[in-house]
Amino acid sequence: MENEVLEFDIGLGSGLPSTHPLHLTTSQNSAPTSTSAPRIYLPEGDLSDLEPYEGMEFESEEAAKAFYNSYARRVGFSTRVSSSRRSRRDGAIIQRQFVCAKEGFRNLNEKRTKDREIKRPRVITRVGCKASLSVKMQDSGKWVVSSFVKEHNHELVPPDQVHCLRSHRQISGPAKTLIDTLQAAGMGPRRIMSALIKEYGGISKVGFTEVDCRNYMRNNRQRSMEGDIQLLLDYLRQMHSENPDFFYALQEDDGQFTGNVLWADPRARANYSYFGDTVTFDTTYRSNRYRLPFAPFTGVNHHGQPVLFGCAFILNETEASFVWLFQTWLTAMSGHHPLSITTDHDAVIRLAIMQVFPETRHRFCKWHIFKKCQEKLSHVLLKHPTFEAEFHKCVNLTELIEEFESCWLSLVDRYELRDHEWLQTIYSDRRQWVPVYLRDAFFAEMSITQRSDSMNSYFDGYVNASTNLNHFFKLYEKAIESRNEKEVKADYDTMNTNPVLRTPSPMEKQASGLYTRKLFVRFQEELVGTLTFMASKAEDDGESITYQVSKFGEDHKAYHVKFNVLEMKATCSCQMFEFSGLLCRHVLTVFRVTNVLTLPSRYILKRWTRNAKSNVILEERPTDIYTGYLESHTVRYNTLRHEAFKFVEEGSKSLDTYNVAMGVLQEATSRVALAKKNEGRASNVDGRNNGDSARSGIRANYTSGDHLGISDQPLSEEDMDKKIQEL
Repeated sequence: MENEVLEFDIGLGSGLPSTHPLHLTTSQNSAPTSTSAPRIYLPEGDLSDLEPYEGMEFESEEAAKAFYNSYARRVGFSTRVSSSRRSRRDGAIIQRQFVCAKEGFRNLNEKRTKDREIKRPRVITRVGCKASLSVKMQDSGKWVVSSFVKEHNHELVPPDQVHCLRSHRQISGPAKTLIDTLQAAGMGPRRIMSALIKEYGGISKVGFTEVDCRNYMRNNRQRSMEGDIQLLLDYLRQMHSENPDFFYALQEDDGQFTGNVLWADPRARANYSYFGDTVTFDTTYRSNRYRLPFAPFTGVNHHGQPVLFGCAFILNETEASFVWLFQTWLTAMSGHHPLSITTDHDAVIRLAIMQVFPETRHRFCKWHIFKKCQEKLSHVLLKHPTFEAEFHKCVNLTELIEEFESCWLSLVDRYELRDHEWLQTIYSDRRQWVPVYLRDAFFAEMSITQRSDSMNSYFDGYVNASTNLNHFFKLYEKAIESRNEKEVKADYDTMNTNPVLRTPSPMEKQASGLYTRKLFVRFQEELVGTLTFMASKAEDDGESITYQVSKFGEDHKAYHVKFNVLEMKATCSCQMFEFSGLLCRHVLTVFRVTNVLTLPSRYILKRWTRNAKSNVILEERPTDIYTGYLESHTVRYNTLRHEAFKFVEEGSKSLDTYNVAMGVLQEATSRVALAKKNEGRASNVDGRNNGDSARSGIRANYTSGDHLGISDQPLSEEDMDKKIQEL
């Protein structure tokens, strides 16, 4: 009996153009016929129920594959090519087997896995399913079904989930056109998928997932960048030829350029030698809002301004690529690891940093997480306008880990968000972005609650959504020139203008001559803040004294400062010095009550001083005679106090040692009184001159009339004499 040829277009899942007709040859006795040609997968009418059978013929191997895949889509499983057989005569494929994607079992190659740990094991998908379709090529050139196994040993996927199966996910031509248009407009994959779902009337009708959309956009961007990337390479080669200290590197894989590039100019490399203790790797520009896969390494200079440490273009965003990038950048920075690094909340970047910077403290940018919160919790913010403020307060204002944990649980319970997937994710990563867990690490930030200028991108205001590679170089150089000019201006202001002192403290005058202007102003705020705080002894172990520091009437909100008087070492429970490199008002309050009148050298970080970029080494003691006298007085006081503690401890052990100790103390008291009397006679030789000198010295260092207050009035003669007597 004659055969009839049926045609229908392959629209999805076959990898063929939609204009390629599928020729299905079938016997009139074996299956119903239809001449309809719908645009996707299945023919209309009775043929939509057709399933493969032995003896079914196809015009080509591709047609057989497409038919089995269309059948699989209707039934609810995914397909793949399993095996083939070639002709001994000419090597052409003469037999092909198509199987359910769950056929067989995973092959665990011991040679590949026994010597290395699998960090992210894939889920098990193969369960030994026997469902398959085998076809052979006939002498006529047609392909015939030689065997068909219908039964599966697993559950099949319902129609509304079929689009998630791998063999049925393909982006159609019209969908690609729409994606291209929306990507050019600056939309990201999530918003584009929302538009596609609305356009097609549901996710199942779109025919692919957000991951497919994201991958297509990435590949599309890579293709568009391939031509322009040569411009970047030419620019880098020219810069290196002009200055051999200009560093750049290209990532290659089996001799092929991957598209990843790193460079650092001589100034960036020098900046890292001064300020490379903390680094920000800014991946903002990788997002689809921008047309550049651009990521700069930045830091903070001695004025609190952003400073550049190098730049990268990242076309291939795999873990291996980021490992290469960080290792190469570290080579450019002479192999010196930073103390801390801040990045976006990204799992791939985290894995790379764990490999390259194992001892570096890694922090996720809190401000990026706050921004993501507006997207992930938009429905909550619309329903509960106060949620965002409470969320920020929970993160920023809690000062103890227990306080944060309690506040977080209370917040998610109050708004019924305990099971929210994104909140669970960021909570599990809380030790890498919530401030209370990070205060013991140095990040060069002056405030935990406010975003500093240094955290803003180095290229803000220069690179934006309309920037392409053709315009990038000019904007890149313009940004660097502008940042350098701002640093020069800050240097000039520091060196050529004097700050207004707000207290009579010798420590303030000392700091004004050491710190840059911006850092001095920040230190001054802390110093003035001590005027509202009191310190009281809480514990004394003989070597260190613990003080409770709080505002008047706020004992319930106290900070604890542990002070070793012999080593002049103080630590505060707020950990501001560890986090920012400047002493907090709580430690400064303890210094005030213990007569420490100048900053100990251990608390003056060179990176914050006006000499940060010079070879000048900070002296152990200030050269100023007046402040030198004050510090030496403090050192003498603390040294005697420490020795006295040991003397008292030994002298009180028995009655005999007590009597000896008391006798020695009485003799020492008489000798000290005699020494003071002789010193007073020597001082009177100079008469009035000494008083005048002291007054002029104090007038030079004190600008207010009360050492606990703030005033613009000069000291009176009476007040001046009082200050002399205090000293």
